[in-house]
Amino acid sequence: MKYRHHRTRMALSRVLSRPFSTTSTSTQPPQSAAFHLKHVTKSNFASALADLRRLVRSADFVAIDLEMTGVTSAPWRESFEFDRSDVRYLKVKDSAEKFAVIQFGVCPFIWDPSNHCFLAHPHNFYVFPRQELPVDGPSYEFLCQTTSIDFLARYQFDFNACIHEGISYLSRGQEDNALRRLNMAYEDELSYTWCSSKEVKDKSLNRMADVLFTERIKIRFSEWCDGLLRDRSGGFPLQWTSDNSKQQFKTIFFKMRPALNLTGFTSRQLRLIKLVINEHFKDLTYVRVNSENNCSQVLVVYTETKDDRDFIMKEVKDEQLRGEENKIKAAIGFRHVIDLLSSEKKLIVGHNCFLDIAHVYSKFLGPLPLTAEEFVSSVNKYFPHIIDTKILLNTNFSLQQRMRKPRTSLSAAFASLCPQIALSSKSTRLALQQCVQVEVQVDDLRSSNWNSGADHEAGYDAFMTGCIFAQACCHLGIDFKLHLPSENLAHNEKLDKFINRLYLSWTNGDIIDFSTGNKITEPLGTMNFKKQYPKILFENIIVIWGFPSKLKAREIRECISKVFGPTSVTSVYHLDETALFVQFSKAGFVSDFLVLKETLEASDSLIFVLHPLAKLLEGGNTCAATYEIYKEICSSPISKVLFADQAEAVGIKSKTEVVEPKVAVQSQEHENFIEEYEGNNVPKSAEKSKQGMVHNVKEVILSGHYKITDSLYTAEGNQIRANNT
Repeated sequence: MKYRHHRTRMALSRVLSRPFSTTSTSTQPPQSAAFHLKHVTKSNFASALADLRRLVRSADFVAIDLEMTGVTSAPWRESFEFDRSDVRYLKVKDSAEKFAVIQFGVCPFIWDPSNHCFLAHPHNFYVFPRQELPVDGPSYEFLCQTTSIDFLARYQFDFNACIHEGISYLSRGQEDNALRRLNMAYEDELSYTWCSSKEVKDKSLNRMADVLFTERIKIRFSEWCDGLLRDRSGGFPLQWTSDNSKQQFKTIFFKMRPALNLTGFTSRQLRLIKLVINEHFKDLTYVRVNSENNCSQVLVVYTETKDDRDFIMKEVKDEQLRGEENKIKAAIGFRHVIDLLSSEKKLIVGHNCFLDIAHVYSKFLGPLPLTAEEFVSSVNKYFPHIIDTKILLNTNFSLQQRMRKPRTSLSAAFASLCPQIALSSKSTRLALQQCVQVEVQVDDLRSSNWNSGADHEAGYDAFMTGCIFAQACCHLGIDFKLHLPSENLAHNEKLDKFINRLYLSWTNGDIIDFSTGNKITEPLGTMNFKKQYPKILFENIIVIWGFPSKLKAREIRECISKVFGPTSVTSVYHLDETALFVQFSKAGFVSDFLVLKETLEASDSLIFVLHPLAKLLEGGNTCAATYEIYKEICSSPISKVLFADQAEAVGIKSKTEVVEPKVAVQSQEHENFIEEYEGNNVPKSAEKSKQGMVHNVKEVILSGHYKITDSLYTAEGNQIRANNT
């Protein structure tokens, strides 16, 4: 390669000729060996896969990383502090289903006992969801998030290589479906690529051209069969009368039997030929096969008996079945890598990798389950040992002291724990005193101080993740010099509390155990996550959307507090510009608010206008629902940018199933009461002042006729009610 200059080779030779010393007194970092990591596209995938099989089988652990076309399909699908764990999973599920994986990094780490170091083999796979099999329905689709694409472009991501040379794939679910459809077609003899021995019903030929064509075909086939019989008895073979006949009807042998190769016919004419054979020639068999150059070939084969005909048909169908099965196997593509990682049961290492694992499942295994519990249970069957370096960094005190900074991003952790590999210009002698030495090998090139020159490529990020894990293991007290090749690192007791525990949401510190499916409630270490809001009680939350855009969160809080009391609302949190969460101090306020909203919207316009909630309900587009309805909206595959549009697309206008029966009764009571109130209690001659009307409206709305719970009334509310009485 052109970058392997003489000096580089000499420097590399010196590095490889002596082991790395952790007690070196030099304050300068060693010179790096610059060579690219192993890029894999469809042109070199077969050979790279063969090498990777050998490396993974020998690996102590395998680090992975993914590059995707985006993360969130809408602002409201971000992970919020007000999101419950099941809702967080639904948002991850949405991301994994809507965005594509375009680069997949795989880096096996193998302990080299002779040199007392890990040998890393970074691979960078370009992946593209190309449709390799002809299937019914639309082609593959995925979203692109502009910030993600811009980020990749800023780091020179090769989009042309991805699209033109990216490795396609079939998930296990897609493969199973394709094979099932193939076998159904084989059994039912319905595939268009196979010949059917079923009787074809004689359709009426309304076109004169079809009638003339079928008659000519009958004559030709009769002449050909007669010619075969004459030739067998020593007579003269058939002589076609025109060159065109010779081109369209060519006699060949197929499986030791005479046959006609039909060429130059339209699809309609071929259907008519098949009709003629099935109706008039019991000793001829119509078959469609693939030729040596993989082109479709139509033959009419002479068969003497029904058994011979059935035998030929079955043989042809079996060959077609094997050919189609081979096409499906060839379309598996990159999933061979996932199958390899799964079958070897190696320890999989990622960094903040819950979303990565969701993508692996969605793209290469099958449709994501509806719940987090089902998801982690299924993942555990394929990958029984996963570790997240983000959790290691946040829960180990010595690692936090080593990093000196609270940042635990991949690049920050790599620079702090592995500076001798990162070769930062600020590296010092102290920083070079690493616990575990890591060398890199790409094909025939090897170095203990490697720089690929490609930040934010999946292969390099996987390498960084593995290096961080190796150093973290050292700080946890794992001595790799005593490590035996037969030992499974995943079963090391010092890693037991970290295995299969992943962040469901890093921003909130939610951890889920992939071994049990349970959410981890007790803290694993010293990391404290700052909570912007007081304790969140999901049964106390309503989601409101479609309110007037001019309203601010503070104004909405004031509107609600005027009705339910100054301490009734503990938090207001915007999902986006069209929706927000409101957390009440008591769970009862949720149903009370929904009942009151329904009642007001069905009430007299004057009462509605004078109510404190009128500002919130202005315009008639304001909707409200419980937290469970919010979850239902999040579970929909529909993708709208604004939450209000999403709710409308899902079909939820103002869904309040939990209180609908109560609302129906109360609405009728309200109408009857208002009629009685207006007829009996309002004097005909006196127009009350605005203030007086407000007092009367409050008395109507807050009266016991609406069966609103006592928790609705604060001390101030009771005093007002008493005064009005």
